[in-house]
Order: sequence, then C-alpha cells, then structure tokens
Amino acid sequence: MDEAEIKPYFQLDKIIDAAFDTAGRLFGLTFTPVDVPLYHKDARAFEVKDAQGDHVGLFIGDYFARSSKHSGAWMTSLRDQEKLLGDIRPIILNICNFSKPAAGAPALLSFDDARTLFHEFGHALHGLLSNVTYPLLAGTAVPSDFVELPSQLYEHWLEVPEILQKYARHARTGEAMPKLLLDKLLATRTFNQGFATVEYTSCALVDLDLHGLADPAGLDVTEFEQRDLAALQMPAEIVMRHRLPHFQHLFSGGGYAAAYYSYMWSEVLDADAFEAFEETGDVFDAETAKRLREFIYGAGNLRDPAEAYKAFRGRLPAVDALLKKRGLADAA
Repeated sequence: MDEAEIKPYFQLDKIIDAAFDTAGRLFGLTFTPVDVPLYHKDARAFEVKDAQGDHVGLFIGDYFARSSKHSGAWMTSLRDQEKLLGDIRPIILNICNFSKPAAGAPALLSFDDARTLFHEFGHALHGLLSNVTYPLLAGTAVPSDFVELPSQLYEHWLEVPEILQKYARHARTGEAMPKLLLDKLLATRTFNQGFATVEYTSCALVDLDLHGLADPAGLDVTEFEQRDLAALQMPAEIVMRHRLPHFQHLFSGGGYAAAYYSYMWSEVLDADAFEAFEETGDVFDAETAKRLREFIYGAGNLRDPAEAYKAFRGRLPAVDALLKKRGLADAA
C-alpha cells in the first residue's frame, strides 16, 4: 500500500463526520457544534443529544499536535455522568496528535490515524452513554480488559464499505475511493497476522509465567526468558514484541503486570461483538445496538463483565471471530 495514495481520501473533518454518523445510526445521537470557552483554540466542542432531543453531554475533540501537549491519543473526562447528586451529564474529551495542516489546507490522516480516531471515539461514547447512579462506576471505570471493548469494537465501523464510500472522499476531487483501492486497503488487515499474533502471544505467556513464580529471589530474567520461550516452542524466526528487561507494561507501574494478555482478550471480545451485528445481516441492526448500549456502553461497572457480555451477546465470547478477522481461521 502507498500511504501517499491513501491519505487524500482520509480528511480529518470527514472522518469526524463518519464517527458521528455511525453513533447516530447505532444510538440515535446527534453532535452539534457549540461555542463555549475552551482551553485551546484548536479544540472543538459539540453538544450531544439523543433521538428525543434530550441533552446527553458535551464532547470536546482536540486533534492536532502541539509542543505543550503529551504525545499519543486518549480519552478523558472533565465531568463524569452520575445521578447521585442530581442528573449530571458528562463532559468527555478525545485527545489526538495529528499533524496540523497549513492554513486553508485540509488535515489528512493515514488509515491508522483514522482508526485511532474511531478507537478513541469509542471510548468517548463509553463515557457519554454512561447511565449509572454512582460516578465511581461510570463510563470507562471497568476492568482493563473490558475498557477496550467499546473502543476496539467501534473501529470495525470505519471499515464498513458504506461508511468508507460515503466519507473516504478525495480532498481535491471529492470522488469516492476507487473500489480497487478500497479492496486493497481492507485486505491489509490480515497482512502479517501470523507473525503479529505469535510475537504478541509470546509476551503474554512469558508475562504470566514470570508473575507465577513462587519465589523470584535471584531471578536472572535473560535466562528465564530463554528457558520459557524454549518451553513454549517459540519459532526461532520470531522474537518477543517486548524483551523482559524493558517490558514497561509490566514493570513501570504494575497496571498490566500479569495482564498483558488483556489486549488480545479485548480483541476476542470486539471481534465476537461485531459478529453479533454481522449475523443479523445489518451492521447497524437496531435491536443489537440497543443491547450494546444498555449492557456495554451505558452500563459502566454495574455488573461483572462476563455477565454484562452475556446479557448483550446471549453467551460468552468465542475466539472464532478473532481468527476470522485476522485471516487465521484456516490455520486454527
């Protein structure tokens, strides 16, 4: 794929519109620009309303990189939803670091950038659609392997052909992305997935084994890593994504210690959840979206994640959808 060929079709404003349109089709939400005081001139504010016209919350998008800004992309809140002290509606932010264009020129994104925007907007919807009493249970206040379900799941709608055909428009000509280019773009999602799956899984398994040691006294991490990988029959052609001495996820704060597997578990969840829509023949199926809002996006941490997922899906997740998504179903 030639990134220079792809980027003109992914204008920032169009992809924001695509994310809003998807939320409208799934959850009946509308996003209207509002003029309110904000902390930076590049930030944008939108009032969010539901299908009945009632106020849901305020969404702020801060998309461009600047020297005073932390790198990366994330969602955060200025105010969480709650009902404990009244009907408090949330104020939710999406922060990104896309390149700011020259004056008068459109901001163009890579396909990965567009996916990042949809991902963070999925987190934003998790905060906006929260419907709980206690603020400590609101929105994204759920276990780490469950907090990524709403965000990773939302990425799937970026790849829906009708969304791409409507919003992936050339910045100069306004023409839709040619079908041949669209097909090539969608085919890239299965590229090199065998390698990516093994390098990630090796890290997750070594992480679990390391934190399962009964007595880590005198641990030689290099020797442990080599011995554990040999026991896992790690292919010599592939190395771990993160070697133990610099595996910051495990040792910089402990948030992912013995839980690095959760990234892929979240992928199992999001692939299986999107398949619930595909099984209906309509990726915007109203009944499925209603359950998704009630039990996933709106439920916060009201119930155990397994129970929440079963309430949405009717069963626990299966790995089949992930293998299909990665192009590995025939290798299983």
